[in-house]
Amino acid sequence: MDSILVDEARTPLIISGPAEESTDKYYIINQIIPRLRARMITEKEEIDAKYSGEDLGKGYDAIVDEKNHTVVTTEEGVAKCEKLLGVTNLYDDIQSEWVHHITQGLRAHHLFKKDVAYVVKDGEIMIVDEFTGRLMPGRRWSDGLHQAVEAKESLRIKEENQTLATITFQNFFKLYGKIAGMTGTASTESEEFWSIYKLDVVEIPPNQIVIRGDFPDLIYRTEREKNNAIVQEIEELWKKSRPVLVGTRSIEKSEMYSTALRKKGIPHQVLNAKYHEMEANIIAQAGKKGAITIATNMAGRGTDIVLGGNPPEPQEQKHVISVGGLHVLGTERHEARRIDNQLRGRCGRQGDPGSSRFYLSLNDELLRLFGSERIASVMEKLGMEEGEVIESKLVSRQIEAAQMRVEGMNFDIRKQLLDYDNVMNKQREVIYKLRNQILDNEDVSERIAAMREESIEEKLDLWAPEKAHPETWDLPSLRAYVERSFGLPWPQQEALQLSRPELKERLLEAVQTHYQNRVDEFRDREVDFKELEYMVLLQVIDHAWKNHLYSLDQLKKGITLRAYGQKDPLVEYQRESFGLFSDMMTHIREQTVEYLFRIKAPPAVRRSTVPVAADGKKAAAAPAPTAPAGRHLKKIGRNDPCPCGSGKKYKKCHGL
Repeated sequence: MDSILVDEARTPLIISGPAEESTDKYYIINQIIPRLRARMITEKEEIDAKYSGEDLGKGYDAIVDEKNHTVVTTEEGVAKCEKLLGVTNLYDDIQSEWVHHITQGLRAHHLFKKDVAYVVKDGEIMIVDEFTGRLMPGRRWSDGLHQAVEAKESLRIKEENQTLATITFQNFFKLYGKIAGMTGTASTESEEFWSIYKLDVVEIPPNQIVIRGDFPDLIYRTEREKNNAIVQEIEELWKKSRPVLVGTRSIEKSEMYSTALRKKGIPHQVLNAKYHEMEANIIAQAGKKGAITIATNMAGRGTDIVLGGNPPEPQEQKHVISVGGLHVLGTERHEARRIDNQLRGRCGRQGDPGSSRFYLSLNDELLRLFGSERIASVMEKLGMEEGEVIESKLVSRQIEAAQMRVEGMNFDIRKQLLDYDNVMNKQREVIYKLRNQILDNEDVSERIAAMREESIEEKLDLWAPEKAHPETWDLPSLRAYVERSFGLPWPQQEALQLSRPELKERLLEAVQTHYQNRVDEFRDREVDFKELEYMVLLQVIDHAWKNHLYSLDQLKKGITLRAYGQKDPLVEYQRESFGLFSDMMTHIREQTVEYLFRIKAPPAVRRSTVPVAADGKKAAAAPAPTAPAGRHLKKIGRNDPCPCGSGKKYKKCHGL
């Protein structure tokens, strides 16, 4: 439960479709990325540079912030890219496509590692869930990142995706009247559960007293020393026939430890995203005598580890209990305490004996990015030599403090994501309610009539205000609007003789008469015009909403820069997104009305006559063809000719 409500909640749910962008630029950028010199910076370097005024990017083409998962191209890097690409200015393009592709290419090469963030399987990039270690088939990174990784691995690049619908996990689950769940590791996130979902976390006492021993962390100076100590510990426990569960954070690390154990001739099982088909069986037998199991991001996995195997063999179970039960060995700390607790919780089941310990080095990601300075200074003061280790509850508490910092940072990310989605959520509710009303009520004629009247009223207020003298009315603009939108000639001189109420009444009457003529024309061709109204309105709404989501994506990318102007980015996003939404609703109205007046009626249906034979009897004849009706009206493709008769593709005309 907490995996979905907390871990996954950093990324919104997205339904996407292929965009129509070329993939050539990904291949081009992938060739120049290796020629760019990137610098990986730590939090300490960044803070020190702010005080000292040091330019961290001097002599480098890009700065890679591993902690925040961001990449910034330096001025030197921009100049080099312009030279390599043969362009005068990367920022000449309003959409900044080159800049976008370069940034995603740098992220793909420096922040997304093979067998850590993803694996290559059957010629495709498969994302690895960072919390469970499982593959996520069918999931793709958005905003061109997946394509950049495909280029990096020399795979066929699939089309870039465009957002069609999106919602955060938080707002999705809040649609339900009641939310509840059960998990063994929610206490560390109790504040977030209340803040976001208004859920209390209640601890239920265990069925049996937990007698598991959780030993203090062991911390080494280098990763090599740590790895040697881990392999040595596994070997000693294996010789005692004690089962060991080894937890790693990546597929790469699990295979590295597997290689080291093979060299020593120690039999073991590996459970990671590459072998997830055997998951249940591997976990079920992880408690057998002498079993060594290496697992990536070990959470619940839905299977108990029973001492002595599953089902347990009595003598073997007694032996495993006598040597101390299952030992959990963590090869590094996760950024969230909850994930570490999930790994620890795999032993000590139902009052079973067991123990756990984490091995760390100053090169581990958590310590390197968030907390190694204090610990490193302690190790230097102690004058530690090769292979020496720190075992201290004080240091373990400092590591937990570093984890709490990361948890706080991740909570801020989720909270900010939710704040922005709450703005869109109101708009989403309006547009989905409108769609549902249309879907539930197939006859939308009254709604279309209201849209026509609203459009005319708005244009009259703009070009023929009620309080203005008729001589000041902008009748040429009004005439152009009437001719373009309704296909009606409008005598300008006659309009000058009318009052504002008369002008509105005459215009509405003319438009309604012309519209009824179109309904009759389509009826003569055996096409249900009400069905056409239904389909057109739905398609215009869907296209407009999709383009609105794209506009919001672009707005969100740069809105944080408003903070430099002493403006609240969230308030600015609320203001501008409301303006975009209002424009979209107007666009839906205008496009629907114009389309229904301009769409061409199909050719008249030829009705066959029934020939009469010489004997006076009716001869057999084929039935007359009928035009499609009902839900059989074909949906218009983006690249199909626009039915309005303009000669343009639908996407360039009424599909905008």
